[in-house]
Amino acid sequence: MLIGVPKEIKNRENRVGLTPESVEELVAAGHQVWVQTNAGQGINASDDDYLAAGASIADTAAEIFAAAEMIVKVKEPQAVERAMLREGQLLFTYLHLAPDAEQTTDLVRSGATCIAYETITSERGGLPLLAPMSEVAGRMSIQAGSHALENMQGGRGMLLGGVPGVAPAKVVVIGGGVVGSNAVQMALGARADVVVLDRSKDALVRIDQEFNGAVKTIYSTKAALQQHVSDADLVIGSVLIPGATAPKLVTAEMVAGMKKGAVLVDVAIDQGGCFATSRATTHEQPTYDVDGVVHYCVANMPGGVPLTSTYALNNATLPYVMKLANMGWRAALAGDRHFRAGLNVHSGMVTNKHVADALGYDYVDPASVCVELEAVA
Repeated sequence: MLIGVPKEIKNRENRVGLTPESVEELVAAGHQVWVQTNAGQGINASDDDYLAAGASIADTAAEIFAAAEMIVKVKEPQAVERAMLREGQLLFTYLHLAPDAEQTTDLVRSGATCIAYETITSERGGLPLLAPMSEVAGRMSIQAGSHALENMQGGRGMLLGGVPGVAPAKVVVIGGGVVGSNAVQMALGARADVVVLDRSKDALVRIDQEFNGAVKTIYSTKAALQQHVSDADLVIGSVLIPGATAPKLVTAEMVAGMKKGAVLVDVAIDQGGCFATSRATTHEQPTYDVDGVVHYCVANMPGGVPLTSTYALNNATLPYVMKLANMGWRAALAGDRHFRAGLNVHSGMVTNKHVADALGYDYVDPASVCVELEAVA
């Protein structure tokens, strides 16, 4: 298979779909890989590094999209990239379609087959290709929130962990999944006062045990959210419903009632955000103010640490890329229901129920599509 890796063009996005090491594995398996020039700059990988791994270097993204059977990216294709997709081409990347009607429309019109990292599942019920970036984003959320709490950034002027004789900041983490657990780990390491809210008793028990009772675990109700958000110095929003638009758990009224200079970090912004006052920002302009509360809502947080993020992502994605390249996407998905859960759009059809419901498309079961194609093959 001919695999194409274009340079990412989202604002300050310096990750890359495949590392030189991943390229070497694919080439050794008999595949061709074309990489756009300078695509690896953000991870300190030169064109020469990719050439040494067996890749071919293309000057433009247009060359990559025109030649490749499969496009491997990190972030969702931007409008100019979506215009280059063609019928029958395979796109493998993060998509986050439910809150993005424009992107979904373009992908449907393209006729391409689009598999989203973030909706692939595992036998244990996890999201194996989302988890590495959730780990990074969870840890970054505390770094970003701590910085935003500084007076010069519009925050309350607090040190997250305080000092002897001065109380630490109160950090409220909404959601006890992968993002939340990693945020808790970093916040505790900084000696903050940490509260986690979740509706899953299992998640609360796990966090209580993991951190040996050092975290206050609270069952999430509207009343509990109101109480702890109003008293928080830093709130981390880490709510996820796989493939679906994030629920707006923190209302505008709750935000208005927060301390002036408090900080909200919305890690759920890729799925629309879990604060009513959230809107996507960029690494270039990461924050804005609503009612005296600093909002950090960068939609590609892990892109700020591309070296760590790219290698963490490739550790998870390479086996799936290899399976697609070796077997073809039809056989790879037909034989693996967890992999098949990643199929969001195929040949003008929406094959993810959350996306279809959110955006008003007819839903086509990906299993029926794969069975049909398998039978034809």
